[in-house]
Amino acid sequence: MELGVITHSSTFLLPSIPTHNGPPPTYALVLLNQPLPRFTPLLWRHAQLRICADGGANRVYDELPQLLPHEDVPDLRNRYKPDIIKGDMDSVRQEVKDFYAKMGTKIVDESDDQDTTDLHKCIAYIHDCTPNLEKSNLCILVAGALGGRFDHEIGNINVLCRFSTVRIVLLSDDCLIQLLPKTHCHEIHIQSSVEGPHCGLIPIGMPSGSTTTTGLQWDLNDTEMRFGGLISTSNIVKEEIITVQSDSDLLWTISIKKP
Repeated sequence: MELGVITHSSTFLLPSIPTHNGPPPTYALVLLNQPLPRFTPLLWRHAQLRICADGGANRVYDELPQLLPHEDVPDLRNRYKPDIIKGDMDSVRQEVKDFYAKMGTKIVDESDDQDTTDLHKCIAYIHDCTPNLEKSNLCILVAGALGGRFDHEIGNINVLCRFSTVRIVLLSDDCLIQLLPKTHCHEIHIQSSVEGPHCGLIPIGMPSGSTTTTGLQWDLNDTEMRFGGLISTSNIVKEEIITVQSDSDLLWTISIKKP
């Protein structure tokens, strides 16, 4: 059976999103309790929905003024107001929660659920609130998803797998990670002004018996990949379009350029 093709592009890292390739995705932004990437204000402007996962609200309150040092702090905090703060509420400071609540931010306390992470709670909320998900062109950007404690990073990657039908991109200052489900072929359009050239493809959940790529310096040709054997780390993009087909889910990662 011929697989359908999913097209990926990191246009959310550009100052403006090109429209010549059709309508842009609908972006939702989730902010976690890790240092915010330097390009967070750009992601904020592109997003139609902004959710802070628990202590992510502290990061918005404390760190956005540092990312935009020439702006008036009270005015900035009024403009960069999250739509929702959601999680088990064990990290967000009370004064931060009160500040945003008075401005109309919706506070969703799920402290009774200790079986899922705060990111999982936020993704589930967006998923449940998005009608006709497959036709919505939704892409969820997760800022502060990488770095810090390793168990938190693995928990965030696990969310990619648990919501494999949703486009989710994990972001840090240095790189991004997204899932390439085995149910489709993938065409990745490289935004060379802001990302690359270093990249990697990593099997997740199970070994890959066969992965084939084009556009990389070290392309895979019906290649087996597994932990304890070969995985494609420290690869380099060589073309503007990378294609990937695999019999297992893969993680795609690519470096993000410093300004």
